Amino acid sequence: MPRPTPAQLVYGSATVVLSTFAMLLLSQTRSGLGVGVVTVVGLASGLLVALTVPVARVSRTSRTVRTSRPMTGSERARTRAHADSIHG
Repeated sequence: MPRPTPAQLVYGSATVVLSTFAMLLLSQTRSGLGVGVVTVVGLASGLLVALTVPVARVSRTSRTVRTSRPMTGSERARTRAHADSIHG
């Protein structure tokens, strides 16, 4: 199982704290059983959020193509001509 990213840890922790606090305020429970149920639900929601935070992926369009050899003079000229034709 891969290790969670810092973003996943932050989102999960914030969800646990905020959702548990909100549920305790809204339910106004004072019994030990009620607090325990709210705590378990808060932990479960934090775990769910932490596991479903999308992991940043490198898109195919943002990758740069690297060649293993330098460009020749004619390749540079073609690239420059192509750029000029695109930009007007």
